[in-house]
Amino acid sequence: MFKKIILKNKLRLILAPIDNSDIVTVLIMVGIGSRYENKKMNGISHFLEHMFFKGTKKRPTTFEISRELDKIGAEFNAFTGKEATGFYIKTKAKYLDLSLDILSDILLDSIFNHKEIEKERGVILEEKKMIEDTPMHYVSDLFESLLYKNNPLGQLIIGTEKNILNFQQKDFLNYLRNRYVADNIVICIAGDIKKIKKSKSKVEKYFKKIKKNITKKKRMNILDNQIKPEILLHYKKIDQANFCLGVRTYGLKDKRLFALKLLAVILGGNMSSRLFVEVREKRGMVYYIRTSHETYVDTGYLVTQGGVDKRNLQESIKIILKEYKKIADKGVSNEELQRAKDYVKGISSINLETSDQIANFLTNQEILLGKILSSEQHFAKIDEVILKDIQNVAKDIFVNKKLNLVIIGKYKNKKEFEKILKF
Repeated sequence: MFKKIILKNKLRLILAPIDNSDIVTVLIMVGIGSRYENKKMNGISHFLEHMFFKGTKKRPTTFEISRELDKIGAEFNAFTGKEATGFYIKTKAKYLDLSLDILSDILLDSIFNHKEIEKERGVILEEKKMIEDTPMHYVSDLFESLLYKNNPLGQLIIGTEKNILNFQQKDFLNYLRNRYVADNIVICIAGDIKKIKKSKSKVEKYFKKIKKNITKKKRMNILDNQIKPEILLHYKKIDQANFCLGVRTYGLKDKRLFALKLLAVILGGNMSSRLFVEVREKRGMVYYIRTSHETYVDTGYLVTQGGVDKRNLQESIKIILKEYKKIADKGVSNEELQRAKDYVKGISSINLETSDQIANFLTNQEILLGKILSSEQHFAKIDEVILKDIQNVAKDIFVNKKLNLVIIGKYKNKKEFEKILKF
């Protein structure tokens, strides 16, 4: 159960009481991310997220912020995505006021000290190196850069080294002014029922200074003009080849999304999935292989990712393509579909056991879609999917012109993969 309230200043508040809980999560989600940055500003959303924890007028240093939270045993963090940025504190319910005080303080009164900006450049550059030195992570970023190479959606969230080195205090203040405003922010409080009943007035108190400017953010439309399979090779001297092999799919509002979710599970979403069994269990060719789908407001993709010995890379790609085609041609069985439905509902229920996951589930929908489906409504949509839906989606997406392949490893010649990248 949850309740959505629009406050007088246009701030959206979601209250999600949880029975028999003495824990509360306060999550603030802002509808801004790297997708809304031009090339010159790429990386500023992420850098700004870091800077919010570097001092406020009331708490001038990082130490003063973290000390207050550490002494109550709070869990706190922030994250930047391509379409949203979030900040949360999870703690015992009696500290709800402190959580709201600190979150409002960092979002409304951060000082963006010049010395702290200079220090944080080094931190973020090291984070960038860590990502690029981790092929299992970096290959996903490269896959999106291939898919959306002419769109800000293809930019790395962390930004370019040049931008990281050049951002100044005025850039953060200008970016903040028209993006961190009331109509672009959702606050969710999930947990202890007694505390939640009194939280509307608390939010109004702590966030009364929030700016009411009109949100300034532009989203460049995705042009799906791919006409043939695309390949990106990232040369790196490593023994293993890490790859992403996938296809373009649908945005968040598409009715086929629930069938797509189940298709991903059937292909490679768990340890009994087709690709896990075929590539790892039967052949022992990979340590990890998984299929997932990523969905943005207006676009998305399904992708199979794995790490494989370079001697087995081409064979792995052939097997994946074969399984893609098999579902498009023959569909799936009733048993497979039911297992996938039960898996999705089961894992979703487990994930929604905690206040932070409930808050994330609700705010993501509100900030991206402006409406919220309950978990029961999600499960009902899952149950409505029939065999034909799965096969129709597979037929639509598993076609040559939608194929994309990214490989990190000792490869420079695309031609050897162009020969096999087809159905």
